[in-house]
Amino acid sequence: MTAHDIGSLDVRLMRTLLLLLTECSVSRTADLLGQAQPTVSLTLKRLRDMFNDPLLVRSGSALVPTDRGLALRDALEGILTSIDSSLGERARFDPKTAQTKFRIVATNCLGTVLLPPLVGAIAEVAPQISLDLSPMPEQDDLLAGLADGTIDAVIGNWPRPPQHLRLSPILTTDIVCLVRPNHRFANRRDRVMLSEYLEEGHLSPTSDRHAHLSPIDGRLIELGKKRRIKATVPEYAIAPYVLAQSDLVFTTGRHFAEQVAQTFPFAVLDAPEELGRMHFYMLWHDRKHHSPAQIWLRGMIKAVAMRMRVLEEIVLPPLPPSSQQIWHSASRTASEAMTSGKAI
Repeated sequence: MTAHDIGSLDVRLMRTLLLLLTECSVSRTADLLGQAQPTVSLTLKRLRDMFNDPLLVRSGSALVPTDRGLALRDALEGILTSIDSSLGERARFDPKTAQTKFRIVATNCLGTVLLPPLVGAIAEVAPQISLDLSPMPEQDDLLAGLADGTIDAVIGNWPRPPQHLRLSPILTTDIVCLVRPNHRFANRRDRVMLSEYLEEGHLSPTSDRHAHLSPIDGRLIELGKKRRIKATVPEYAIAPYVLAQSDLVFTTGRHFAEQVAQTFPFAVLDAPEELGRMHFYMLWHDRKHHSPAQIWLRGMIKAVAMRMRVLEEIVLPPLPPSSQQIWHSASRTASEAMTSGKAI
């Protein structure tokens, strides 16, 4: 069989050949295909020419496959089964029995608020599914992971998300400032004004080189303003401990701030009105858009986020008790070090 012949062997011809080799009858094959018997006879002649083999030969009053015909029958059964399963109706996704892993990348300030209930909700209905919850990587790595399928979904809050990705808003929250108890803002009840906000030193999870990706600094750039970032941290979990030892201001979403304030004696203040509100959304790539498993995952994320939308009605669990102990220990250690002059 030449390369040209192989290219001429389409799925319809393969199905006709398989029926002929299985039924060993031109007339029965014609009936099953709803074709005239002469048409099937011509097709068999064409197939014999293509394979340079009779494929079916007389044995008394019946037709039987040749050795080549038997080999083709076995091969065609596998090929056509694979085609039917791959191109046929999409298999349903059953979370109760599914065994798969999803990788979700989420912005840090939602880590202790959205992800724990998401893990719990998924574990309840899909016990064999595992989750890889990852911090936000560099922008290029993030986009590459979405494109190659190693990242299933992203929960972000950049001012301008990439336009080529699918997007679904999931949550909007107030922006607030966190300060330690002896900060000059700590006892005030009114909103912090933008002019005085810009005079303060700030703690940020975003470095200057990525300022345009920050929902705070990105907004300030739009306003033609810039705050004085005195320190940056690699992850949100470190922020309360840095804030406890400095007069810096930490600006974040209200949900995270209120949760931290249950463990650390920080003041939560309304941020400047010009900063607006913080918007969270889910991003995913087109390659995952129609996958039943991915549709289910996105539905779970949206369902958990929906429960958080009315933030005033939510009592967030405090951070672990050990955090409170670390707070007192860190404060005491720092105080003793400053008194003795020892380095810490």
